Amino acid sequence: RHLWIRMPSQWAILRVRTVVIQAIREWLDTNGYTHMDTPILTPAACEGTTTLFETPYFDEGMAYLAQSGQLYNEANIFAFGKVYCFGPTFRAEKSKTRRHLTEFWMVEPEIAFCDLEQLMEIEEQFVTHIVQTVLRRCKPELKSLGRDTTLLEQVAPPFPRISYDDALQMIRQIQAETDDAEEKALLDIEWGMDFGSPHETALTQRFNKPVFVYGYPTAVKAFYMEPWPGRPEVCKSVDLLAPEGYGEIIGGSERISSYDLLRQRLREHNLPEAAFQWYLDLRKYGSVPHSGFGLGVERTVAWICGLPH
Repeated sequence: RHLWIRMPSQWAILRVRTVVIQAIREWLDTNGYTHMDTPILTPAACEGTTTLFETPYFDEGMAYLAQSGQLYNEANIFAFGKVYCFGPTFRAEKSKTRRHLTEFWMVEPEIAFCDLEQLMEIEEQFVTHIVQTVLRRCKPELKSLGRDTTLLEQVAPPFPRISYDDALQMIRQIQAETDDAEEKALLDIEWGMDFGSPHETALTQRFNKPVFVYGYPTAVKAFYMEPWPGRPEVCKSVDLLAPEGYGEIIGGSERISSYDLLRQRLREHNLPEAAFQWYLDLRKYGSVPHSGFGLGVERTVAWICGLPH
């Protein structure tokens, strides 16, 4: 690795990554977002999972490497309105896929007085700025990587929006149309299941632009997501899937603003209420509808550069 970085391909990819980061900061800083640094050592999991890197924390017990800065940013928005954090995040999952890393960089904007519809509008403007900035500033790098930029040049609002229910029907249709037994098996899915890489890949090959899939089942998403009105089994969540088979680059949602409902969710997920008391307090002492998302830098770079892994 220490010599491979001298290869023209690696040089070009890391140059693109630099411009992606510059574009991220540029858009957020010029659109009224305040940059906040959130803790990397945390007392509990944000997502409520067990995939955490842990380390002894003096005589206080165990601390964990951050999965996300989101919960802290929910405290920050009640002071600043629109904020973002940007830094390394960690998932202790021994994954062997082309999309997963144990350490990756993520930018996480959080916005007060923002619902799911407004969140999708923000995301498409944000991603468009990133892609168009790279196309403008990195022509030599993309050319050296052999990247066909035809579809990237089409990235502009509005992005297609489909519900989880409609996406499920689309996957089943794709499954019915294929004669490949292995692909049929990989695309097998029931309502209530989360989409895996094969499902996202199949879906995104039907679109020339990034596509929003919204309204995922509550059971497969994090505890803090607002339920869909009249459909508690569905939450106000949204993933942005990159085209050409790249899949999810953004995950976001409208957050629960009710104290009682949030406390109920913590208990349903068997999470330690004491560790989340401060998070509950954000609702107890005045809350508003609010939303946020996280964009993974490495996945975004892989899509823009047209990389297989």
